[in-house]
Amino acid sequence: MNVQIEDSWKAHLQPEFDKDYFYTLTNFVREEYGKYAIYPPGKLIFNAFNLCPFDKVKVVIIGQDPYHGPGQAHGLCFSVNDGVPFPPSLVNIFKEIKADIGTDAPPTGNLTRWAEQGVLLLNATLTVRAHQAGSHQNRGWETFTDAAIRILAEEREHLVFILWGAYAQRKGAFIDRNKHLVLTSAHPSPLSAYNGFFGNKHFSKTNEYLKAHGKEEIKW
Repeated sequence: MNVQIEDSWKAHLQPEFDKDYFYTLTNFVREEYGKYAIYPPGKLIFNAFNLCPFDKVKVVIIGQDPYHGPGQAHGLCFSVNDGVPFPPSLVNIFKEIKADIGTDAPPTGNLTRWAEQGVLLLNATLTVRAHQAGSHQNRGWETFTDAAIRILAEEREHLVFILWGAYAQRKGAFIDRNKHLVLTSAHPSPLSAYNGFFGNKHFSKTNEYLKAHGKEEIKW
């Protein structure tokens, strides 16, 4: 399993790579890829980091698990490969963008274009077994992604952290609200979208904040 992570992230996260939990996690993940269908493909495990170097991050969106259906996951939360039908949460994200800023849903659910503008699309768990949601939870990925969020929150300023749903909100609970903009609402899942995700205006609020701090707005 040949997995590379972008140099600036590698430098910032090196202490994590050297810890016992990460060694155990790596062995577990390698074994899983050897035995089962695991998503995303190995080379895309760190795609969120590779597309969005540490100093380029402007916005962080926190997801939970990669999609566990064939061909969907490519290492960015909420995003799917070109040509894959939009999952329900992504449909609702595009609906809210339309209602908030008037931008129509694109022809593809691939959010690489966001990542390249400085949106870190970070799942808490970076791998999953096919058709088994949550199968790689509590193996160490959460500790690793917590560390990435903490380093950003401590070393950068005026970032926007978007936390949809209780899980993401717990994961981002330590972020300094005086130093960063933290946006919270219900999750875009059809189970909860009508409880406060629709109408949250997170996309326009993000851009207003970026603009106020001299940063280029995101083309959602």
